[in-house]
Amino acid sequence: MVPGEWIRPLNMRRVGIIAALPGELKPLVHGWHPLPAARKGEAAWLSSVDGVECIAVRAGIGSEAAGRACDIAAQGGAPLDTLISVGWAGALSCGIHPGEAYAVNEVVDARTEEHFATGTALPQDSGVPLKLVSTDHIVGYTEKRRLAGLYSAVLVDMEAATVARFALSRHIPFFCLKAISDEIADVLPDFGCYTGSDGHVRVGALLGHVVIRPKYWPAMLRIGHNAKTGAQAIAGALRPFMGGA
Repeated sequence: MVPGEWIRPLNMRRVGIIAALPGELKPLVHGWHPLPAARKGEAAWLSSVDGVECIAVRAGIGSEAAGRACDIAAQGGAPLDTLISVGWAGALSCGIHPGEAYAVNEVVDARTEEHFATGTALPQDSGVPLKLVSTDHIVGYTEKRRLAGLYSAVLVDMEAATVARFALSRHIPFFCLKAISDEIADVLPDFGCYTGSDGHVRVGALLGHVVIRPKYWPAMLRIGHNAKTGAQAIAGALRPFMGGA
């Protein structure tokens, strides 16, 4: 995929960019103006280039946190013209690889069975649409295979469906751009045990669990690398879309 070609140009004034974790936005918001945060664990940044105002928000993992992030993005200023769900996702297919930004064509909410189309054009190097399924918990290998078969999805996350539903309620275009953090066969700890109700990971407790269990080390090391390159790929794909912001 060529960065910047995943979305057809639109005449926009204000773009909301929704993520879950700090690292997902770090390369994108470098140099942006930070906005005051209402509660711990939330953050927002603002940038304006060529008449396009962009507000990027992260509020934590999961549907509730994604809803708070959408509310923050919609507050103040002109109404949002577009909402974009960005960040890391798990791979449900061996054909989806780390280091690339994937434009999603359809998002499915596994809890409600709702389907949300995006405004994304098909990637030029793909002959089929890319579908993402959003769940209410972090999934492992067995469930990844089940979700892939049930929904014909290639990606899984916990936030995109909530962002899509919010955009639909405001009658504004919705887009989704994801990068791979964990591949389908990665052996990982249960992150859900170390994620609070506010959507934030207790990193110290998670690392304490992992450090004495060598079976998790290879995948955790890969996740660190995948996360960094994936966030850079997302930022690279978004910048031309935002007028170089």
